[in-house]
Amino acid sequence: MTTVATQGVCSRAIEFDVQDGIVKTVNFIGGCPGNLIGISELVKDKPVDFVIEKLEGIRCGGKLTSCPDQFAKALKAHR
Repeated sequence: MTTVATQGVCSRAIEFDVQDGIVKTVNFIGGCPGNLIGISELVKDKPVDFVIEKLEGIRCGGKLTSCPDQFAKALKAHR
């Protein structure tokens, strides 16, 4: 399990597990629970590159990033 602190978003951290290039689990600490649980379920068992492609660059309101974007950045750094 990897834990990464987030920056510029409501969630404080993201815990995730990747096995053989596949996202196995994701848990956002803090943030909007319903949305983040939904994202976690949608990316479960998906290839890392697919998840990065779909989530990278998503913005939240007027912020330059979002919880999904922070997860994409964490996955890129984890590769």
